[in-house]
Amino acid sequence: MTMSLSRLFSNIAKLQFSAGVSISGSLCRNSFSLLARKTPPIRTLREQNTAAISSCTSHFIKQSFFTSKNDCRKNLLCSEWLMRSCSTSGSASSNTYEDGTFIYTPKKIPLKAKWKHRGLENKYTIRPLGFVRTSGRNHKGKVTITGRGGGHKRCYRMIDFHRTPPMDGSVKEEKVLKILYDPNRSARIALVAGGNHKRYILSTVNMKPGDIIKTSCEVGRMTVLANEGDAHPLAALPIGAQVHCVEPYPGAGGHYGRAAGTAMVLIRKVGGQAILKMPSKREMSVSDKCMATMGRVSNEAHNQRVIGKAGRNRWLGWRPASGWWQRKGGWAGRKIKPIPPMKIFMDSKATKTIT
Repeated sequence: MTMSLSRLFSNIAKLQFSAGVSISGSLCRNSFSLLARKTPPIRTLREQNTAAISSCTSHFIKQSFFTSKNDCRKNLLCSEWLMRSCSTSGSASSNTYEDGTFIYTPKKIPLKAKWKHRGLENKYTIRPLGFVRTSGRNHKGKVTITGRGGGHKRCYRMIDFHRTPPMDGSVKEEKVLKILYDPNRSARIALVAGGNHKRYILSTVNMKPGDIIKTSCEVGRMTVLANEGDAHPLAALPIGAQVHCVEPYPGAGGHYGRAAGTAMVLIRKVGGQAILKMPSKREMSVSDKCMATMGRVSNEAHNQRVIGKAGRNRWLGWRPASGWWQRKGGWAGRKIKPIPPMKIFMDSKATKTIT
């Protein structure tokens, strides 16, 4: 007597509930041969699921009496379909209706970590590191920035934005070894060495291999005569100096003035604060103890580059636009907006206030 598909599933479900075994996880096609030979003790959940399905299907196939080869083939295909439907690469949950049919709901797996390397949380290295770009997606895998995707493979290089000076008042000297291209930023980077330590920093316009750059925290009565690439506190620099890689707070590392060809101008120093003008004409006030690097960031002609073809934008990771955007003519008029108010970063440890 042949066994129907619904009856086969209902019997499998009854045997499942009587045995108290949950069917979920990954299964394999060759699980029918598990009963033919002695198997080692089952320890993992995956092995338990495989053994449970194989025992259920083989039990009912042996008990069934097939009248023809077609019925046998149908039941075998049903068992194979059951095994395929329950198989998954990630974790999942399963449930059953009253008639024994399975409800399979796969669990959503969040986006994997961006970095491929491990164990470098508190270490610095000049070795190029591989990483996976998110293509405009957040940690849940949802697209938050449209128009991103694809692009050439890149390696990440750790840039040290902290020009930390010696605390004993001495001058730290480093030699520029190479000027390199970094695919992850518009500016060029420089490989510098001091003592037995190498690191990457942002390169300036006129920096070249063999130059000696200095880092000092000394603030004297007179302003220093700093060369391009030297790092000093803002209190030690003259008015009108062009600086980049400016810290918002002492010891925070350079956050402002890091794009290619940009520089910030030191306007004035008042009450322990230094007033800087950004490239956008907006003013910013930070503590005069913050470190800044003299000079303008390298690769000034970055904004003058010609893309030339659509394929180059795809190399850079930009997907094609819709084509509906068109530039407005002269009838639209120029929108003249006022300059935003001054951006103020107050040092909590400072005793003086701005007046």
